[in-house]
Amino acid sequence: MNVALLDTELEFDESVVAESPAEIRDQVQEYERGDRRTFDLDVTYLDGLTGDVMAAMVAIPYGETRTYGDLAADLDTSPVAVGQACGRNPAPIVVPCHRVVGSDGALTGYSAADGVVTKRRLLEFEARESGRAVQTELPVEFE
Repeated sequence: MNVALLDTELEFDESVVAESPAEIRDQVQEYERGDRRTFDLDVTYLDGLTGDVMAAMVAIPYGETRTYGDLAADLDTSPVAVGQACGRNPAPIVVPCHRVVGSDGALTGYSAADGVVTKRRLLEFEARESGRAVQTELPVEFE
């Protein structure tokens, strides 16, 4: 299914969420209005490293970021493996892969709609809504 968010549409695999597509869309709309910072959805994490990375991403608080290296250190794997797992995230926004950045703050990729442009919008949105700039330097140029 597709989920509309911030002038784009994210491809979302509703089979990993127990709730209905209508409930998923309702919660994403609440997020976009600034009324929701966490999702109350029962997500089934994928097996293996991808599921471990999904769980680690869900633990990143709203308005904050972690690096691929941070997650890799916590999971005893490599930053590249974490990046690949982020790219397999079937539930973007609900499992906030946009909150994972390069070690220098670079927005090194985003597999959901419009790529890095959407990742930047999401991070800027959360920074505004949380009232603090959690990532002080977002690169001007896209890679």
